[in-house]
Amino acid sequence: MNQNPHDQLKEIRSLMERSTRFMSLSGWTGIMAGIYSLIGAIAAYYVIFKMEFTEKISDLSVETYGTGRAVHYNYTNGLSELFSEKNILLFLIAIAVILLSATTAFYQSSIKAKQQGVTLWNSTTRRLFVQVAIPLATGGIFCIALLYYGHAGLIAPAMLIFYGLALLNGSKYTLKEFHSLALCEIGLGLLSLLFIGWGLIFWSIGFGVLHIIYGILMQKRYK
Repeated sequence: MNQNPHDQLKEIRSLMERSTRFMSLSGWTGIMAGIYSLIGAIAAYYVIFKMEFTEKISDLSVETYGTGRAVHYNYTNGLSELFSEKNILLFLIAIAVILLSATTAFYQSSIKAKQQGVTLWNSTTRRLFVQVAIPLATGGIFCIALLYYGHAGLIAPAMLIFYGLALLNGSKYTLKEFHSLALCEIGLGLLSLLFIGWGLIFWSIGFGVLHIIYGILMQKRYK
């Protein structure tokens, strides 16, 4: 049975979109990434605010910024302070969240790509990976520099901003919802600059709550 011109146009448009955009992302990826981030935030809270009571008072100084509370390290020993027990634990928590999120994304995308009858790793996926990886890698190095020079209060805002830029950079190769998510992450990161010391709360909202919300919306729209 021949299709009418309207249906043919929709099919051609769908094929063109699939050839230029990575459409195999699952809403469950966002939901699970948000859950992992919230669990990581709870662990980070314990490391930052519970372990400090067991450390020597000379190792850190606590300053109050309006309604916020920021922890600043006095880096007198350079790299030895950068690789302190607390920083290593926070780094391990971050790596665990990233690995769990990436593994879930790969697994869910593999299932959806198989259902769609497309190849998971193709030219579009490679372009998406490059566009997202560059801002993320730059942001990661920048955050390490902030930690090294004792500006720990700026790490959460920087992570949100660079993550938002990465999503914005890659949004043209994937689902359109990523563009609005990117703007939310960037806006949240900029807002958190006004509340230094509450970075963990903003980090939890950006990487946890927003991911869960967008994951649910994507799951309903693209299931």
